[in-house]
Amino acid sequence: MPLLDIPYAELLTLRDWVRWSASRFVEHGLFFGHGTDNAFDEALELVLATLNWPHDLPESWLDARVTGAEASVLGERLRRRVEQRVPLAYVTGRAWYAGLEFEVNENVLIPRSPIAELIENRFQPWMGDAPVTAILDLCCGSGCIGIACAFAFPDALVDMADISPSALDVAQRNIERHQLEGRVRALRSDVFDDLDGERYDLIVSNPPYVSLPEMQVLPEEYQHEPALALEAGEDGMNVVSRILAGAPDYLSPDGIIVIEVGASADLLMTRYPDVPFLWLDFERGGDGVFLLTADQLSEFHDLFEED
Repeated sequence: MPLLDIPYAELLTLRDWVRWSASRFVEHGLFFGHGTDNAFDEALELVLATLNWPHDLPESWLDARVTGAEASVLGERLRRRVEQRVPLAYVTGRAWYAGLEFEVNENVLIPRSPIAELIENRFQPWMGDAPVTAILDLCCGSGCIGIACAFAFPDALVDMADISPSALDVAQRNIERHQLEGRVRALRSDVFDDLDGERYDLIVSNPPYVSLPEMQVLPEEYQHEPALALEAGEDGMNVVSRILAGAPDYLSPDGIIVIEVGASADLLMTRYPDVPFLWLDFERGGDGVFLLTADQLSEFHDLFEED
């Protein structure tokens, strides 16, 4: 890919940088799907994040001048996004999820799960009036789901588990960023293997679920994300099947489990045609997320164990 020729002398304001960057994103055919879905929003986030401004910046401030030092950083980040196809959240080091800001790097997936909408609604109506005192975010990555749950359920203790020590380092920093050290823990565990028989009212997971054939055709931007957090065998079900088999021993009697499997939903239903997965709808878009109750997990436990 040819190097960008950035006309620094002509890009004077924030607005200039947003407009010119968005045009380059379209020109070079970038993929959007790691926090934004269009070139303008991607360019705006690039500029705001680089200059340390929030998303509610008054529009008039877009006409503020950019200093030479700021322009240099903007140019460097723009080149990484366009020339190397690095996802923007890795370029800026920040991502937003459920209205909260998180640190991210290439050791964790970039937060984008539609589960955020369920968290904001406190998993109603399925949680009912029962108190939620213990939550598990399984395959937690950056910790965005677990930390968002901690804010949604202020009386709950939250465990966030992942097999990757590098991911857990990021999750721990996000716990500290949001001052949740007293209620949220980052734990190393291969699925449930190291959780010591804890019981949870709510288990939420965005595990690896991409099949090997799908991995080979993902846009270039996805190649910067950790394969450990994406790929899960020939049909993408390796980790999900382990979660389903082990969950009955970690879910409280009235608890629920919510798991994202994305485009692998059909593969899951083909593998377990008798299981009554409840597929959830989202007002803001997204699919491939199912819910099962503790009773349903127990009823079909033999199927999951056989697998």
